[in-house]
Amino acid sequence: MTQGLIIVHTGEGKGKTTAALGLALRAFGAGLKVLILQFIKGGQNYGELDALKLLPIEIRQCGLGFTKTGEIADHKAAAAETLKIAQEEIISGKWDLIILDEINYAVKFGLITEDEMLNLLKIRPPELHLVFTGRDATEKLIDAADLVTEMKLIKHPYQHGIKAQRGIEF
Repeated sequence: MTQGLIIVHTGEGKGKTTAALGLALRAFGAGLKVLILQFIKGGQNYGELDALKLLPIEIRQCGLGFTKTGEIADHKAAAAETLKIAQEEIISGKWDLIILDEINYAVKFGLITEDEMLNLLKIRPPELHLVFTGRDATEKLIDAADLVTEMKLIKHPYQHGIKAQRGIEF
């Protein structure tokens, strides 16, 4: 029997989602069934969406995009629906790995509560791997996790006026 892991990618640096996508690719290569639920991203086409269409890795953009745009109530409703989907998929038995992309942001911005997020750990079957991404992971999540990686920002092109590059940033 596989021992499912709780994995957290957090920190100020770039690469949290990218690392999770790399893990999804590795898991797929090992024959695991992978689901990616994006709590914030939505409405835009990112490079990973096009690439994952070529593989049987399911990715669902459930958010409404940047939380600085639109009504906060709409963002909360989208996050609540994503949380419901996550709960259903976690207990479904269909997946070996579920990535909850940007869920830490959803908690940070008050779209869902920390307790709602931590409840996902309580309902998780022991063989299911769960990945949580986004800045500012809570201490309780970090304590509950088996593996925590903090991405540290050293230097970023945006600091020098270089705009986001397709294929690198999105």
